[in-house]
Parts: sequence; C-alpha cells; structure tokens
Amino acid sequence: MSSGANVKASARLILYVGKGGVGKTTLAAATGVQAAELGWRTLIVSTDLAHSLGDVLGVELASEPLSIGARLWAQEVNVLEEVRHGWGKVQGQLAVFLQQEGMSAIQADELAIMPGMEEVAALVQIERKSRGGAFDCVVVDAAPTGETIRLLSMPESFQWYARQVHHWRGRLRRLAGPLLGGLLPDLDVVDVVTQLAVRVRRLRQTLIDPQRSSYRLVLTPDRAVVKEARRAETYLNLFEYPIDAVLVNRVLASQERGNAYLEALVAHQRRVIEEIQRSFVTLPLFEVPLLTDEPVGQSELRALAARVFGEQDPTAVLHIGPTQHIERSGHGYVLRIPMPNVEVDRLDLTKHGDELYVDVGNFRREVTLPLALAGLEPGTARLRNGVLEIPFDPPATDAAVAS
Repeated sequence: MSSGANVKASARLILYVGKGGVGKTTLAAATGVQAAELGWRTLIVSTDLAHSLGDVLGVELASEPLSIGARLWAQEVNVLEEVRHGWGKVQGQLAVFLQQEGMSAIQADELAIMPGMEEVAALVQIERKSRGGAFDCVVVDAAPTGETIRLLSMPESFQWYARQVHHWRGRLRRLAGPLLGGLLPDLDVVDVVTQLAVRVRRLRQTLIDPQRSSYRLVLTPDRAVVKEARRAETYLNLFEYPIDAVLVNRVLASQERGNAYLEALVAHQRRVIEEIQRSFVTLPLFEVPLLTDEPVGQSELRALAARVFGEQDPTAVLHIGPTQHIERSGHGYVLRIPMPNVEVDRLDLTKHGDELYVDVGNFRREVTLPLALAGLEPGTARLRNGVLEIPFDPPATDAAVAS
C-alpha cells in the first residue's frame, strides 16, 4: 500500500496515557509500526522525560524525527531544549527587568520561568508535527497519568497566563508614562506569549476533535492501576478529550489445571478485568497478552500489534462520544454517564470521598469524581435515553449564600 494513496487531510493524533510502568511505550510503538505497515506516514513521539521509546524500537533517537523504516519516523522530544529555544531570550529579558525592580538574580530567574512552560513546549512540538503535512499519523507515548493530565490542562491555563501578560504590558506602560517608557524592556515576552497562545488554542481544537484525536487508556489488571485509569478518564472527559479505547496489558493466558498459584492469579485477573469492563462499559476493550520477553524492534512490535488489533487498522477512530459528562445546573452540577440497558429500579448510588459507586443488581461501577463534585452529595439519579443523570447540589445554606 503506497503512502501516496493514503494521505490524510490532516494528521491523526493517537495518545497513549496511563500510569507509569503499564506499557504505554510498547503499545504506542507497536501502533506506530503497524500504522506504517498499513501505508500511513507515521511519527511516534515520546513526551516522557524518562524516554524509553528508543529502547523499545531498538534504535538511538534524537530530539528531531529520525527515519527508522518505510513510512516510519520516531522522536524523543527534548522538552528542555525546546524551552531554551523558544523561551530563553525572553526569559533573560524578563529576568533583567525583575532585577532592575530590586529582586535578587536567583529570584528573578525563578520568576521569569513561565508556569507550565515544559508542558507548552511539548504541546507546541506535537502541534508542529501534526500540522506540517509530513505525516498522516502521530502516535504519542505520553508521560505518566499525572503529568499527562497537567500537559493536557495547559491550553486552558496558558490562555489565562497570556491574558495576564497582556494586562501586565498595558499596566507597565501606563505606570511608566512617556518619560520612563524608554527604560522598559522591549517586551518581546508579550509577543512570544501571544504567538504561543494562538498555537496552543489551535492545538486545543485539534485535541478535542474526536475525528482527529484519540486518547487510549493503558492499564494492567491491578486494582490500584484501575483506580488511576478511572481518574484519568474523569479528567480527560472534564477537558473534553475523546477517549476511544482501553488496553489491558499483561493479561495471563488461561493455564492448564495443576498449578494452584497460576490458577489463582488468572482468576484474580479475570475478576479485575470484569471490573474494568464495568468501569469503561461504553469503550472498546483490547486485551494484551503477557509475553515471556518484552518485544523489542519493529518485527516483534508488528507481531504484538497484530495480536492486539487483529485485522483492524489501529489508526481508526474506535469510539466517539464522552464516557461521562459534567455540566453546571443551577448552583450545582449534573454528572451524566452512558449506561445502556440498565433498569433504574435495580440501581443504587453510594459515595465515599471522591469515589462514586454505582450498583446495578450484583454489579458495581466505580466513578472517580473531580474535585468540584467530591465535596457534594449526589441527589436522586434518573435514567434518560440510556444515560444515567446524577445531580450534585450544594447544601441549602451554601446555595442560599451563592444566590
């Protein structure tokens, strides 16, 4: 299949997210290798500071895309280098200005570092590669869950920061007046931040477009890992990032009778996998077998992708639609969870801290609540067109104060 016959209008983005050590790098690499095999010009990118993508592919990677096969490139983003390249000069200007205002050199250097600049640098790299026209598909091996959520929340945070910098420039010029205006730095910082804000806002539109971008949760059949995956699902939905699949890695094959330990381990994994199926009921679930050796190199990664995806193109959009949705309603919120084929008279809700337990008959689904809902109590739930709607209202005294 020639790449010329398969050029997509804009690059497809697939981001593998999950807890550290669950196998995101291997699955991202396998997806990229298989995508190239199917004819897509594919770039595999690692945004994790502890890069291991090169180890999995069996090649030495750099901070720029390296061709490692037919229609296949790989890159380990050097975030610090990107920050120095895009922010170094401006950071120096800002630090000098702050020293002129009486701060020590160390204080000025610290304050001149824009919050979240490392995350912005990684986003800008992804944006640049996805819009350049050189690739049909960009597969991202993301950092561990917490860092990834921070990365993906940066478009909102960065817009706020850009507005503050604009306000800062206008205020400085008004305070300085015409006589002192010449003593101010040339404020390239504002222009750079404005340009970055435009690019980040543009990338935000790409990241929430379910036809272009997909987030795939990678986890292992361990309850602590499942809990973190549910938390990732909650925050991805909160920021409107579309999840299209769940991959359960290191699944043991059914063993022959006779080894009590392995039988117990397999039984435990099956119970956890059933819990995963209930937690992510609307999403396609792929089981990835536990292999005796970690796959290294394109040949082994291609074989792994075939076992996971079969004949399916791994660059396809596997699911469209939020797995949960939160919106304001009066002084409170409404949490909506797709739950097809559930009878409301068999449903019961229990909340402990930031965990909401939805019991349906003998089955339980656990939902991790964001901070906005964790301090509120759920009201009476109802089902509407296969969607469970749960109101969260503040206590009557809080509502009265808010009004």
